Amino acid sequence: MVSGVFEEEMEIGSSNTRKGSGNSEETGRRVVDMEGNGALVLDAEVLILDAGAQYGKLIDRRVRELSVHSEVLPLSTPISMVQLSGAKALIISGGPNSVYATDAPSYDPALFKLGIPILGICYGMQMINKEFGGSVVKKETREDGQYFVDIEPRSPIFKGLGKRTEVLLTHGDSLEKIASGFSVVASSGNIVAAISNEEARIYGVQFHPEVDLTADGTQILRNFLFEVANLAPSFTLRSREAQCIEYIRTSVPSNNIVLMLLSGGVDSTVCAALLKKALREDQILALHVDNGFLRKNESEAVEASLVRLGLKIRVVRAAQDFFCGTTNLPIDPSNPSKLSPSKQLAFVTDPEEKRKIIGDVFMHVAQIVIDKLDLVTSNVILGQGTLRPDLIESASHLASSSADTIKTHHNDSDIVRSLRRAGRVVEPLKDFHKDEVRQLGRELGLPSEVVDRHPFPGPGLAIRIICAQEPYMESDFGETQVLLRLIVEFTTILQKGHALINRVENICTTEERRILREISGKQSLRSTLLPIRSVGVQGDKRSYSYVAAISSEGPPEWDDLVFLAKLIPKVCHSVNRVCYLFGGLVKEPIIDITPTLLTPQVVMTLRQCDYLVHQVLADSGYGRRISQMPVVLIPIHFERGQLDRMPSCKRSVVIRPFITNDFMTGVPGVPGKDFPVEVAQMMVQQVEKVQGISKVLYDLTSKPPGTTEWE
Repeated sequence: MVSGVFEEEMEIGSSNTRKGSGNSEETGRRVVDMEGNGALVLDAEVLILDAGAQYGKLIDRRVRELSVHSEVLPLSTPISMVQLSGAKALIISGGPNSVYATDAPSYDPALFKLGIPILGICYGMQMINKEFGGSVVKKETREDGQYFVDIEPRSPIFKGLGKRTEVLLTHGDSLEKIASGFSVVASSGNIVAAISNEEARIYGVQFHPEVDLTADGTQILRNFLFEVANLAPSFTLRSREAQCIEYIRTSVPSNNIVLMLLSGGVDSTVCAALLKKALREDQILALHVDNGFLRKNESEAVEASLVRLGLKIRVVRAAQDFFCGTTNLPIDPSNPSKLSPSKQLAFVTDPEEKRKIIGDVFMHVAQIVIDKLDLVTSNVILGQGTLRPDLIESASHLASSSADTIKTHHNDSDIVRSLRRAGRVVEPLKDFHKDEVRQLGRELGLPSEVVDRHPFPGPGLAIRIICAQEPYMESDFGETQVLLRLIVEFTTILQKGHALINRVENICTTEERRILREISGKQSLRSTLLPIRSVGVQGDKRSYSYVAAISSEGPPEWDDLVFLAKLIPKVCHSVNRVCYLFGGLVKEPIIDITPTLLTPQVVMTLRQCDYLVHQVLADSGYGRRISQMPVVLIPIHFERGQLDRMPSCKRSVVIRPFITNDFMTGVPGVPGKDFPVEVAQMMVQQVEKVQGISKVLYDLTSKPPGTTEWE
């Protein structure tokens, strides 16, 4: 349990609260207090009205990169404030809700009478359609990933594009009846992908133009800003380095010390380099905590790397504190103030509980260091390399007013949020995405070994071990197994006939059915539904769903497998992750698991597998092609028939090479495309040598529907 400086109750506006902690990117801003609705910047040309989007701040970033000044405000912002802002265009973001839900974000319908251009994205498009008399329904088809859409290039918003483009779609609801005055200008099969009312200058897109996975997204935003709204590209960003240093100096009084928690990754190292540049040496207390869940030889390598950068660092070995760590958790989600102690971390299976315990134990360890050094607790500020995606996925109010929690990051725990409210956290990178941090690191002169290092989560290997005491098999397990088989063995079952085959045919487009017939006719494939869960993000919401595995008789056809990995979650809504299973056809279903908890032996097994896989990647010279490569231990023992009496005692390993720029969206690294097939084969061979490993799987899931990490 945590006590001391990081558990104190602090009121906003107390003597410890520091003003000027926002990262403003330009000078001369005129700001109006909105009495609880945030700060209204009067000079913004575009207002982004946030409906709880995962990508709300990403829209803001893209607009500013096009040299147009934008600000993010809640969708509920009063119309009087929107008018006062003088905004010349509005963008309504996506969000996790249905437009018909009782808890759908509120808005003022007068927004649509302002006479200024409006672009609705995902939920924003559905809201526009409903507002003007159209309808929105939940269809059998849901889309979470990259899809090709057919567009009307004569529409002003698609000016300069061809008739077909690849976009990121992530939605369960779809437009049914189109609103009066609007026309369909893009479609994905029988799904409406964009609408427009050119006379009113109101447009809606079901997809996300702000993300990297939408190929022509920047051009679409450019068309809206410059062709539709007739804005001029006149906004200039200040130096990001100067902005961060000013923020640090404003946030940290001269008599305060910043306790900087350093993992050795690019985020915390860049943060430490900024602190070193902004503050006196005696104001920085750099702390590296070995939580017992680091990679092989990681702590020693981190310490040596940070010393080379000129940072004086204290290392704390705290594995036992973490294994035995606990926290307080809500007894009832509807009453978060009523708490009870959790189990010790070593006995916890729920991923959110694991993350919360680990985050709080970090604070506990920091408190011990503060006490040992006899520091004045009120003069200590917590320093963190928190990034925008961390806050978005944790549903922090700093990132969105109503986003869904995907996963709680250890640097955004309840204790950290309390410290933030009291002005006792300094996070100069909280408005940055990973690619921006790397660029800033280069500008600061950090070596490439630090800047280009693969990210490693603060909770470490603890969230790369899928812990479970019993199989996860809900009432939909059997039907989901059948649907998987219908997809993977489509040609064979189409000839035999099946009661559920119509569901697959109705959801898939004509082109998807053609490709399915081609793939399933090439070689023998089998599907296996695993009785475990992984965390995903679908329709801007957290999902915690089944994992599907595909095995083959012959060598894997990777392009075919990538297609199946995209199609399966579209048909099977209770699956958010798809893997290829090495080692030949798996014909027996999996109905039990190997009981797995965070014991030192289990952690040691994954640590060795992780080391071997990353060593192969490093030796291959293709490490720079992959953004991150989680190696995950799952409690599945494959080599057992249903009639065998041998208990489930082995575990399997999943390799997850992932490619992304900003870590908000991304795609799997594909053997034969992003690196040689031989590299993947060598990884498998090395892992198979580790005692206690049953099989090796390869994660082929994009983000969305899967998150980068499994937990």
